[in-house]
Amino acid sequence: MAIIHPFRAIRPIPEKAKEIACVPYDVINSAEAFDLAKGKPLSFLHIIRPEIDLPLGTDEHADEVYSKGADNLRDYIVGPHSLKESVPSLYIYRLVMDGRSQTGVFGCVSVKDYNDDVILKHELTRPSKEDDRTRHITEQSAHAEPIMLTFKDDATVSSIIAETMVSEALYDLTSEDGVQHTIWKVSGPNGLVEAFKGVSNFYVADGHHRCKAASRTAEASGKPVTSEDEVNFFPAVLFPMGDMKILSYNRVIRKLPMGATAFLQDLRSRFEVRTVSDPVPSKKGDVCLFLEGSWHSITLPGATTNSVVDSLDVGRLTDFLLKPMLNITDPRRDQNIDFVGGIRGTNELEKLVNTGACQLAISMYPTSIEELVQVSDAGLLMPPKSTWFEPKLRSGFLVHTF
Repeated sequence: MAIIHPFRAIRPIPEKAKEIACVPYDVINSAEAFDLAKGKPLSFLHIIRPEIDLPLGTDEHADEVYSKGADNLRDYIVGPHSLKESVPSLYIYRLVMDGRSQTGVFGCVSVKDYNDDVILKHELTRPSKEDDRTRHITEQSAHAEPIMLTFKDDATVSSIIAETMVSEALYDLTSEDGVQHTIWKVSGPNGLVEAFKGVSNFYVADGHHRCKAASRTAEASGKPVTSEDEVNFFPAVLFPMGDMKILSYNRVIRKLPMGATAFLQDLRSRFEVRTVSDPVPSKKGDVCLFLEGSWHSITLPGATTNSVVDSLDVGRLTDFLLKPMLNITDPRRDQNIDFVGGIRGTNELEKLVNTGACQLAISMYPTSIEELVQVSDAGLLMPPKSTWFEPKLRSGFLVHTF
């Protein structure tokens, strides 16, 4: 039985919502956040990326960054551009991107459900990112951004969603990237609370680090995890699986163990290497690699075990390329590998190599939602950054405080 918890949201006054709502913290770096927030004093980036308000070059993990984020959130809460709901509520959140809609329920979920694997994970988290998110949550006494969960389609939940969407929306705006974001307030949350009791599990789609950080924050509070204290809940948007779309999550290697020419020769000794014009793999098992100004395609060998994790492309990539050729045995911690969301496209991968930011880019075939469920249901974990969900939620619409 899954718990969904209505909450008293801090939210923008409607006429300022478009100025406040912003991209989530983890799809941009500090420099990109600084550029996006230029001339936008109300942007929620000042809360989730507070280093942009400090001197250029400030380490995003410096003490003053966390305290600045807390100060900015407090100023927002008491300022004229936000309001706090008078009663706990639930919401419906629809995103429309390129003509495809995705509609879910915006509410809080339970730390206890996360700890007890009612909320199922599919990826390992990076300790440094856990620490960062925990620090932000603790200092702000708030979960400033929602995570994205998915669940197996449920007729009762879908019916309540549809009924709510005929009412007037709280917010209806189109962001700079062309995605339409519409939010409705549910009239009486009890129906959804009861309906979700019939849902056995939630699956983490996007936000593993924020989930873990919420759990760590609740544990550090000393409050019993079974209590109704707000620290034991964190915000999420829950989407039926039928609405979800996964893009590839690509990889870049900062430094090769040898020159690019020698590496390509080594690659040819291990795989059949094909020079290709299309940098997007056409099927599961194929990956494309960019080095020496060209794209090359290889087919990964089959998994050596029957484990669903080992059969994933991201797992086979580690077993047959990252470990033996690059000595990357733990992608969670190895600083020589980084990850680039599929929404940025393969042009971004080429740019990173051509500018010298990295020496090798790897274009992946997307993990499927069926693979995510199989891994989660088996109680297993994927390698880090195995899935990239799109479109992304906007931050700043509904903030949960504790």
